[in-house]
Amino acid sequence: MSSWMIWGPLVPLTAYGMEHWARLLHGRVWHRWLWKMHRSHHAPRRSRFEANDLLSSSHSFLAAGMIVYGFEGAPGVLREAAFGVGVGMTVFGLAYLAIHDGFVHKRLPLAFLERFSYFRRVRAAHKAHHSRPHAVPFGFFLGPWELEAAERAAADENESPARS
Repeated sequence: MSSWMIWGPLVPLTAYGMEHWARLLHGRVWHRWLWKMHRSHHAPRRSRFEANDLLSSSHSFLAAGMIVYGFEGAPGVLREAAFGVGVGMTVFGLAYLAIHDGFVHKRLPLAFLERFSYFRRVRAAHKAHHSRPHAVPFGFFLGPWELEAAERAAADENESPARS
């Protein structure tokens, strides 16, 4: 079996899985236990960097280590899997950096993404989260659907008959 047949499918699967992992961390850890650090992201930025940048980049060391192991480790399935997971984490991280920090928060010159409706929806969902910091969406790339689901649930709750 070729090595790319092991790590190849792991790259997109890991990148997709990272969205769910980031959503879980964002909602259950950053907005609770690490709120003191994450709060910097919900406040007006005072400098080029914010304390929250440390949280956003925290997985980069693990991803880099897995990629290095993918090059230097003993040949086998574990090495190929580590490489695929590391690359998938990196793909997610770079996409998050570009779209979240670059496009949504205008820290990089990516205004041209405005022409794509998906990116406008991601930005709108993230801005909705910023307007109510402890409310959904906690996800980012799937944030528009998370927000729509929460709005539907709230509408259903308001339409249901009152219970005694």
